[in-house]
Amino acid sequence: MFIVSFLAAPRGRRARLSLAATALCLALATLSAHAEPALTLERAVELAQQRSRQLTAQDAAASASREMAVAAGQLPDPTLKAGIDNLPVNGADRLSLTRDFMTMRSIGVMQELTRADKRQARSARFEREAEAAEAGRAAALASLQRDTAAAWLERHYRERVRAILVAQRDEAGLQIEAADAAYRGGRGSQADAFAARMAVARIDDTIRQADRQIATAKTKLARWLGDDAHQALGAPPELSDLPLDERNLDARIANHPQIAMLARQEEVARAEAEVARSNKRSDWSVELMYSQRGSAYSNMVSLNVSIPLQVDPAKRQDRELAAKLALADQAHDQREEALRERLAEARSWLQEWQSNRDRLAHYDNTLIPLASERTRAAMAAYRGGGLLGSVLEARRVEIDTRMERVRLEMETAGLWAQLNYLIPIERRSALQDRASEATEK
Repeated sequence: MFIVSFLAAPRGRRARLSLAATALCLALATLSAHAEPALTLERAVELAQQRSRQLTAQDAAASASREMAVAAGQLPDPTLKAGIDNLPVNGADRLSLTRDFMTMRSIGVMQELTRADKRQARSARFEREAEAAEAGRAAALASLQRDTAAAWLERHYRERVRAILVAQRDEAGLQIEAADAAYRGGRGSQADAFAARMAVARIDDTIRQADRQIATAKTKLARWLGDDAHQALGAPPELSDLPLDERNLDARIANHPQIAMLARQEEVARAEAEVARSNKRSDWSVELMYSQRGSAYSNMVSLNVSIPLQVDPAKRQDRELAAKLALADQAHDQREEALRERLAEARSWLQEWQSNRDRLAHYDNTLIPLASERTRAAMAAYRGGGLLGSVLEARRVEIDTRMERVRLEMETAGLWAQLNYLIPIERRSALQDRASEATEK
């Protein structure tokens, strides 16, 4: 219409219209340039990682353990000692520091000589704790990515359900007009008109429920993304792509972050056992003391060596080592049990995901086409004098079928998120890089 008006206008008005068209194009271009980009699943996961404090907390824990590893590898600080020995407290020399030849003012230093193997064992223990913290970060990252993806997918499919309901509501609104026209023309009953309105009212109520579910889904997504959770969503990922299958499932589960974290905790327990083993040999302490007496007497130097006596190692040091070894065995058994549990869980998810994909294909190829054909057949029969109730029933069945299909796809997407983020993206990339390097060699 604008083009026709432009061609039919006089030259002066045509110039003004040309300027208006140019301004309109510029405005549209500006709006397009500043349009907020759609929030894709990958972008949502990236934003959640940037916003997470759990990941930075795990980084801080790893950094703290590495700092402690350096400190644990050092000798203990020397001890400065000062005192007064043999000070008279009565008689003519009472409280004198110089008149009695036995009175000495002493200053010295004592150093505990911790063996190198014990310091190395203590340092290794904190190194293992740092590795456990890094494994905990990988587990936290996998959980964050998985939960963010689940929240994003839930919102996406809740909005899909609402879109189906709105489309069906528009068609049901046309049915009201048809029922009213039939009633006025004497071809239908007033009950049909009320039945059509009741069907629309029920769809409206379901739309309100869908709005509430969308708001709840946005709140869940805001837990991970903050205000960015309210952006319009982009296209969903391809649910047929997974980084694992039955052939590589065992290897993938072996690299599961929770299993890796339990393995690091087992190494921490082994390192603590090594510390307990090193404690079976006592550390010596050396003390050098310089003592000053009165000017009439000679000053003195003392050298002392302290050796702790392990009077009953079978009931103390040996029991401590046995306890630490038992804890290490406990950690090993817990890791083995968790590995079996995660493997069975992942295998069941994978089987259910594959089954759901077959069901989705059945919906697309059979159930939804049949429901649509039934609705069209009922509509054709109604136009030929059939019952409106058959149309309403066919439409209700079609809506339910389409919504069940979306719910099934949402469930399938949840399984996809569990399997796709079984191993966090960062760790997965590192494993792929190492695998490619091994292949090249």
